[in-house]
Parts: sequence; structure tokens; C-alpha cells
Amino acid sequence: MAVVPLLLLGGLWNAVGASNLAVVTCGSVVKLVNTRHNVRLHSHDVRYGSGSGQQSVTGVTSVDDSNSYWRIRGKTATVCERGTPIKCGQPIRLTHVNTGRNLHSHHFTSPLSGNQEVSAFGEEGEGDYLDDWTVLCNGPYWVRDGEVRFKHSSTEVLLSVTGEQYGRPISGQKEVHGMAQPSQNNYWKAMEGIFMKPSELLKAEAHHAEL
Repeated sequence: MAVVPLLLLGGLWNAVGASNLAVVTCGSVVKLVNTRHNVRLHSHDVRYGSGSGQQSVTGVTSVDDSNSYWRIRGKTATVCERGTPIKCGQPIRLTHVNTGRNLHSHHFTSPLSGNQEVSAFGEEGEGDYLDDWTVLCNGPYWVRDGEVRFKHSSTEVLLSVTGEQYGRPISGQKEVHGMAQPSQNNYWKAMEGIFMKPSELLKAEAHHAEL
């Protein structure tokens, strides 16, 4: 397959066929793995016993747990059309599929490490501006085989795992929290899921670049 140059975000970028790019898109339902600790971002209808008392967010080693699916959506009060590629630097929401609550953070202390608490918040996918996370990655788009960081848009902490482990009732699950410092503990990668096919946007950009 021919490699075509695409003029994207002001820079020349080589990619294999715009319509076949393995980009992550709005509407996709994915599991996200922390690449340092090999745990998947997870939530469930279990609330924190301290801090905000909101629904807890953890990391699990299980690959096939349905409570690790998250839907990728546009930032608060916006609609991101299904199939729209996620750009590096774009704010998004991650909505927990089984409970309808959004990945969230705020100035509460996490229960194990003393970092910033990360919770799941809202009802039926609607919460508030503290549900917005900016995707940090290299290049124009979040690609499926690339590592990314998620920076909380309001408090600027990075979604992280450092290995602290819960006891009962969620024994063995790892704490997920926000940290100010970039490190290997902040990297995530899209794994299993249903990836919406990229929309016509990329094809249109490719056509525009060739004119």
C-alpha cells in the first residue's frame, strides 16, 4: 500500500492510507492499560470510604472484566461525532460503560498513596467540567499502538498508578490517582475494545493536502 504524505496540523506526516490509520476515535469503547504496572483502568459500584465518597476507580490485572470498558467522548458540554479521530492535546471524557459515570478528579486525597483522588462521577454520562482529561501524545493523533498520558484539564495532574494495593472488599486491585510529576507510572495504552472506524475527516484532510 502506498504511503501518502498528509499535511496535518501544520506539519508533514507520513501515514499508510488515511482511511486505514489505526487512530483512536470518539465513540470507541476501550480498555486502557497502565503500561508500567500492567493493570486496566477499572470502576464499579463501590464507593470510597474516605475523601469524596464517590465511586472508586482502580486498576485490575484481569483482561476480561467488563467493568474495565470506557467510552471515549468529547469534553463536557460538547458532542464529538462517532468516528472522529482524537487529536493529541484534545480534551475528552472517559465514561464508564457499566455505571454511566465519568472519570473524574478533584482536590481530595487518595486513600492509599496520599496523591490526588480519581473517582467516577455523574449520572448517565453527565457530570461536570472536572470530568475533562487532555490526551497527551506524540504526533497529530492518538494512535492505537501508542502510549499516551491523560492530564486532568482543571487540576493538571496525570492519571497514574504507582502500585498501592487495596484490601477488602476489592482485594488485589491497585489504586489509581493523579500525580503532578510525569513518569513511567503515567503511561496508558488502548487495548481491547470496539474501535469506531475513522470518519471521513481524515480522507478530507488527505484530499486537501494533495490540492
